[in-house]
Amino acid sequence: MPAARIDVVGRIKYCRSRPNICSTGLATSLLLLAPTEIRAQSEPAADEIVLSELSVAGTGPVSERADGPVVGYRATRSATATRTDTPVRDSPQSINVVSRSVITDQQDLRLTDAVTNVSNVVLGSTVQGRSQNYLIRGFSTQVFAVDGVLVDPAINFYPVTRDLVDAERVEVIKGPASVLFGRGDPGGVINIVTRRPTFEPTAEASVQGGSFGFRRFQGSVSSALPAVEGLAARLSFAAQEDPTFRNYGGDTNRRVFVAPAFSWTPSADTRVYVNSEFTNQRTQYDEGLVAFRGRVPLDNISRFYGEPSSRYFGEFNSITMRAEHDVNENLTLRQVIAGQWGTFDVFAARALAVNNAGTLLTRREATVNSRFAAVDSQTEAVMKFDTFGFAHTALLGFEYSNGFRHAFSQQGNLAPVSFLNPMFGAAFQPLQFQADLKQKLEVFGLYVQDQIVLAPGLQLVVGARFDLGSQYYFNRQPASRTQPPEQTLFGASPRVGLIYRPFEPLTFYASYATSFLPQTASVLNVASPPPSTGEQVEAGTRVDLTPGLTLSAAAFQIVRDNVAATDPRNPTFSVITGQQRSRGVEADLAGEILPGWSIIGSVGLIDARITKDTTFAVGNRLTGVPVFSGSLWTTYAFQEGPLRGLGLGFGVTHVGRRYGDLDNSFTVGAYNRLDALVYYDFDAHWRLSVNMRNLTNARYIEAPTNATNNTPGAPFTVLATITARL
Repeated sequence: MPAARIDVVGRIKYCRSRPNICSTGLATSLLLLAPTEIRAQSEPAADEIVLSELSVAGTGPVSERADGPVVGYRATRSATATRTDTPVRDSPQSINVVSRSVITDQQDLRLTDAVTNVSNVVLGSTVQGRSQNYLIRGFSTQVFAVDGVLVDPAINFYPVTRDLVDAERVEVIKGPASVLFGRGDPGGVINIVTRRPTFEPTAEASVQGGSFGFRRFQGSVSSALPAVEGLAARLSFAAQEDPTFRNYGGDTNRRVFVAPAFSWTPSADTRVYVNSEFTNQRTQYDEGLVAFRGRVPLDNISRFYGEPSSRYFGEFNSITMRAEHDVNENLTLRQVIAGQWGTFDVFAARALAVNNAGTLLTRREATVNSRFAAVDSQTEAVMKFDTFGFAHTALLGFEYSNGFRHAFSQQGNLAPVSFLNPMFGAAFQPLQFQADLKQKLEVFGLYVQDQIVLAPGLQLVVGARFDLGSQYYFNRQPASRTQPPEQTLFGASPRVGLIYRPFEPLTFYASYATSFLPQTASVLNVASPPPSTGEQVEAGTRVDLTPGLTLSAAAFQIVRDNVAATDPRNPTFSVITGQQRSRGVEADLAGEILPGWSIIGSVGLIDARITKDTTFAVGNRLTGVPVFSGSLWTTYAFQEGPLRGLGLGFGVTHVGRRYGDLDNSFTVGAYNRLDALVYYDFDAHWRLSVNMRNLTNARYIEAPTNATNNTPGAPFTVLATITARL
């Protein structure tokens, strides 16, 4: 009998009496045997066991994938910066990943809460309580991506607040990323990676209740579908009601989110993933607080200058299909098709200005009805090959995007209210036409990238993208009815990065990246104004302080050109002469310090200013950008003893003083927010957690947007969550 087979037979005999001890060793021995060494025998020896069928389930660690779960707080792989499954340390730009574990521990119900863990990322605006925009490295980022697909190219903000119940991870690539994403802002891109279906049945549901009447129910169910081999499905859902601390006159905010997803693996080399998301939101139209004489009064953060009838309805829907086929071990073909559509309606009381005495706030009423739709197609090939001793991972892609939006708005007069003691009950007046906006954007993009291993520990990443298309943008107003011609668009977006790893825990990198964004400004006698462009130079490092803890740091400079500014000779038009610059340093930490002790933290220092303009003073700081900001969140789960199952968490967020507009006419103060967590796992199926935010009940402005739009941060709040898992 072969020696290998004798060893397996001996292990089987041993494991009959000790099944809980040696299942892993037995599985390893069986998997190492060649097929010819394990075969049925017609007459086994007396002391042998005949196995007609043996099923072995491993329990060892599973390798992380760029589109899969993260173990703990630290991700090791990502596809956001390269569109290929690449180790984070081999990415040519700064990339930060907020894992599902962080989202769960912090009970992040807003995308804002998740990205607060990332350096030099702060909330830029809530779009009057409707959505979220962010400032990444000083520049506003209006839209984000889901599974690598940007939202409708023609809309200027995501029309609902993004739910995170189906988010596996939230990734932020900092700096221009047009080489892979096409049109975009120079600050960076936020990409949400969704949760994939699993073949093993899993289910979880949470019931939540908190301060100011908050309540929420969410869950996710996943399983194989036996009707079709290789087919699995996941359903994620959430419904919440949030009256908030703001004085809306008894109204509330509601949101419902449903996300069915399917994965199909018809063969070992073919994968299909379909993800759909449907969001329905009914909330208060809320512009926040108003600035006066250089500051925003915080004596009453619940103060509301609208009317109870100021309401907002938003709907966003999307379906994305992603198919991959491995032609062989060196060639993978990928096709992504995404469709998006939705609408929103606004009926609002909007603030205009405070009188000189600081007693009255003038207002107007406004309505907006907007609808939009888009389709996006990405066709890609990932190739691995060697030339002249260099290993290549090449990406070749073609993208087609076509989107439109149509927004019709009206406005009317509305009685003023007291600045410090606003009262409801103003009578709405007849509305008059304000604007009829029509925009259509069609873009064809061709991109190529090559990740080249020049030598052990030395990599070069080069890429370029060329976008050609057209844009129709006409904002018809009472004083402007002349229809403009269609704009021709062209953008070239190169990127180059060098990655050097002198020894295993340490990596250095340097990169140059660019971005472009089509103009929507109206320039006198110019049919196709040049797009706004961005250029970044970045150098950074990543080091594994321990096998499970990584520190990353970077220094950067971004210059944004072709910024639209008001035409000094004709204020109804714009000129494309502006320039803005952002430079700074940052550091991020994520991982496990000791078994059970996890941490994620960040710190950023940034100088973002106007360097050229015809309207605003050169040297003014960019809106809402703090010079210094940082965050720290850490949890500890007791591993043994009578406290096993108990977990504690603590966090601090600091955001420095910010200017509220490009005129730098007012400022909002710095703030520190302290948070805490206590949870208890009764067993593998039940958890009770209590999250507390703003322990010191600090009063602060979370997002300054302009003089009449300043979002106050929530006071001390408590959120209790009961979670059940299958």
